[in-house]
Amino acid sequence: MTAFTAPPDWAGTSSDPNDEQFGHVVEATTLSSAGEFDAVLVGEPYDGAVIGRKGAADGPAAIRESLAGVKSHHFDAGPVTGIGDLGDVAVPAAGGVEAVQDAVAETTATVHDADALPVFLGGDNSLTVANVRTLLDSGSVGVVNFDAHLDCRAVPDDGPTSGTPYRQLFDAGLDAYAPVGVRHFETSTAYHDYLREQGGEVVTAEEVGEDAVAAADRALDGLGDVEHVYVSVDIDVLDATAAPGASAPTPGGLTTRELYRALRLVASDDRVAGFELVETAPSLDADDGRTVDAAARAVAHFLTGWSA
Repeated sequence: MTAFTAPPDWAGTSSDPNDEQFGHVVEATTLSSAGEFDAVLVGEPYDGAVIGRKGAADGPAAIRESLAGVKSHHFDAGPVTGIGDLGDVAVPAAGGVEAVQDAVAETTATVHDADALPVFLGGDNSLTVANVRTLLDSGSVGVVNFDAHLDCRAVPDDGPTSGTPYRQLFDAGLDAYAPVGVRHFETSTAYHDYLREQGGEVVTAEEVGEDAVAAADRALDGLGDVEHVYVSVDIDVLDATAAPGASAPTPGGLTTRELYRALRLVASDDRVAGFELVETAPSLDADDGRTVDAAARAVAHFLTGWSA
């Protein structure tokens, strides 16, 4: 069943009439009118699958609030336009993670069917399964995942977690996977070996730091000739100093500038069929809200790269 809570009333925060912000650009919409926009935001307020620190359920509202005050102009691409907001997916109040994934997938399938690019605001990484699975029915799919971790853990007996989405997606028929910004000493050998067996293309944080353009190109090349590309950003891909409010912050990560450049390049691929930003936990953020602000600008940079 397709169900959304009402989107917020978007408004800019600047008193300068020349400042066009996302708050002036984004408009509330419905599924039947989504095709009037180039892209539509969809909140996924759920963190029931987080292995460690919870708080990402509050991510969608906080990211929207921060994004509303971000100016819409990019120096190379010009202003971002044509963005709608469908509101938040109605997440089931009861049931295990797998049941939540199945229920949310029914809604995300209808969003993919709309004539607008879906931009999912998480929430935790477990709903990547719901966001990507429907694409597997429409052709070959590859995922570029900006993340500190591989997220291909074996599914425990008691159900999926935020660390299992790509194992689940490979089991469902995912064709290709390229994690970007992953850290040394943040994964287990068994999961690295599993990913190599699946043909995954690992691009480390060090390699992004050395050359963000080459890193983005390598990730896309690693997907081969898939028909659809899905792009995911787990905010913990950033260094812990830039994103202390991630569910699992660690040192050694990307700078915001490195992420934004690589993200714009990946977003410009004409096969892109969806985007998500996950694991932003406002209650765990620094007093200045730096993680939420970094996440909001990642959305802006993706939209700029995609529309360029």
